[in-house]
Amino acid sequence: MAHKFVGRPTARMEGPDKVTGAARYAADYVLPGMAWGRILRSPYAHARIVSIDTSAAKALPGVYAVLTGKEHPYYTGRAIRDHAVLAVDTVRFVGDRVAAVAAATRDLAEEALSLIEVEYEELPAVFDVDAALAPGAPLVHAEPKSYAGAFTHPAEPALPNVCGYMRWQHGELDAGFAAADQVFEHTFHTPTEHHGYIEPHAVLADVKPDGRGEVWASNKSPYMLRAQLAACFGVEGAGIKLHNLHIGGDFGGKGSQMEAPVAYLLSREAGRPVKLVMSYTEELMAANARHAARIDIRTGVKRDGTITAMHVDLKFNGGAYGAYKPMPNLNLHGADQAASCYRVPAIDIHSTVVYTNTIPGGHMRSPGCPQTMFAVEAQFDIIARALGMDPAEFRRRNVLQPGDASATGVQWPTVRAAETLEAALRESGYFERRGKEPNVGFGIAMYERGVVGGDSSCALELATDGQLTVVLPIGDPGQGTFTAVQQFVGEALDMPPAEVRIRIADTDELPFDFGVGGCRTTYAVGQTVMNAIAALREKLAPVAAQALGCAPDVLAWEGGQVSAGGRALTLAELAKLAGEPVRAQVYQKIGLFPEQPDTNFTAQVAEVAVDPETGQVTVRRITSAHDVGTIVNPVGHQGQIEGAMLMGLGFALMSEHRMEDGQPLALHLGDYKIPCIADIPELKTVLLERPEGPGPFNCGPIAEAANVPAPAAIANAVADAIGAPVMQLPVSAERVYGLLAGRAVAA
Repeated sequence: MAHKFVGRPTARMEGPDKVTGAARYAADYVLPGMAWGRILRSPYAHARIVSIDTSAAKALPGVYAVLTGKEHPYYTGRAIRDHAVLAVDTVRFVGDRVAAVAAATRDLAEEALSLIEVEYEELPAVFDVDAALAPGAPLVHAEPKSYAGAFTHPAEPALPNVCGYMRWQHGELDAGFAAADQVFEHTFHTPTEHHGYIEPHAVLADVKPDGRGEVWASNKSPYMLRAQLAACFGVEGAGIKLHNLHIGGDFGGKGSQMEAPVAYLLSREAGRPVKLVMSYTEELMAANARHAARIDIRTGVKRDGTITAMHVDLKFNGGAYGAYKPMPNLNLHGADQAASCYRVPAIDIHSTVVYTNTIPGGHMRSPGCPQTMFAVEAQFDIIARALGMDPAEFRRRNVLQPGDASATGVQWPTVRAAETLEAALRESGYFERRGKEPNVGFGIAMYERGVVGGDSSCALELATDGQLTVVLPIGDPGQGTFTAVQQFVGEALDMPPAEVRIRIADTDELPFDFGVGGCRTTYAVGQTVMNAIAALREKLAPVAAQALGCAPDVLAWEGGQVSAGGRALTLAELAKLAGEPVRAQVYQKIGLFPEQPDTNFTAQVAEVAVDPETGQVTVRRITSAHDVGTIVNPVGHQGQIEGAMLMGLGFALMSEHRMEDGQPLALHLGDYKIPCIADIPELKTVLLERPEGPGPFNCGPIAEAANVPAPAAIANAVADAIGAPVMQLPVSAERVYGLLAGRAVAA
């Protein structure tokens, strides 16, 4: 069905404010009498705090508060509250919070930190999942299940340092392996990764003497943050107002509480507003990163390449705390998607999130998915070559067909995996060009992703002059929701989207919203907005009926008009007749996952060239084919795809947050590498539209679709170019050089 505004390329409505500097971010806000907060961080990965002397810092003129965890033993977290706002007696990673200061200036706060004397007793530490899970390993937390929000799965293994464990099973595993002609076992590794957002975490808190608090934070889920602060400090959520702000990049990193509890506590104790802005050194030392992972996969296949069974064991390095994981099971979504684009008759997936003395892991774009898909797709290439098959043919034999269920038994109404795979192979020239140049390789990977929900709210305000304003409970970190909402309203009411105003509400104005993330905002907020349009029409119905001389139930609403008996009124005319502003507010309960599960498929083909003298990898082209519903804004949609592909390229080739005995080795963006404009290859997108989707006007998800398969496709292309399997990310020049040297020795 053709639409007037939905589906048209539309400029971002908040774009001018962002590029001109008019948009205000958390660090931009200043209040009268405001103090600056700073945090003293641990130099040790694991240590007992023997003593802290803050007397010299407190005596410094202009210092308003110096706080320690011994005096203020509060614990914070998203699902599990296992991270002390300030360390009470133990620090568990390099960068852990030890003490906090509020002072008249930032420099003065830094000086006060330098005057705090801390005596530590170092404790044994564990830095990787193997060491942490070994019998008798040093415990990161003595009693991890004692924290509020702790989760225990009935089948959780009796091992030390388990933060969270989940298991998914489907089919007869033993029978599947018994039916295999060959069984392949491999281990893969992926690194810790920082999000690389431009804006570091920042927060301004103002706690009044009566206990009311206001918070301005670079946080994409303000209602959730309000609940976390309330739980941490034992106050009513209604007593804390969160201001919704512009966010300078997110990718999953701006969903946690980060240093908001510290700012809140400092403000409460100092009796004045306190601002905390993390430096990028602090970001790389202490912000919630993507989990490093070890993935062990055992796969049974027949001689013709048909998969018979898979056993997948994922161990994610969760870092020192589970506080930054939002899921109640403290696990990562991507684990249960192992091989979900393929026919696997029997599968057993184990996912363990492990405590270690490293930076706490949180959510980063498609948490758990790039790690899982890299391991699965890399092993598929290894198996294909061992069987003498082309990797594309191996996938063709096993890819889901219409009517097939996923590996874990999910039955989707529409399955376009094979169609999407064929589009990527065709448009990339895979069969025509592969093997035609030395040191050039092609790699394939797939992914599927559906929407998630979560309760939402919004309001529509119609002024007497006809101006329509949509009041939203979320900011826009970059996903383009504001513009999509304008298009939805414009389409439904037959008015130019640019004439629809967007206003962001604070948490006092609207009931609740789940927050930005996980392919939910256009789907969930879009539904709520469409229901608010219906509610607005209902409120205007008596006005229209009186003016048109009819009963309300015979009114016909079409586009921007209401009609009856051959007469019609526009929205602006109705507004004038109403004589006062009309507001329609909606709160909608939306399940976290749709009642009828659905998904969309992505297939990518990467083409790379490898310099055999240096190991340097150049990505020439990524072809990304997407099974999509209605595209609301083609400009934003394409931006999501291309930005995600580049993020995946970074994880594939360079974005490794390396540690040595728990100490981050890169503490500024000169050392920590993310892709720049010189790294961008040719990006080719193929869109396979379909007429159904879960959101308004049949729209569907896109945000995470392109970043997940890209690392696997690139790694497989490198393996194809050099003739050696890639078992670890990133595929840096040094690693490739080592693989080339190993191949030469083996030969």
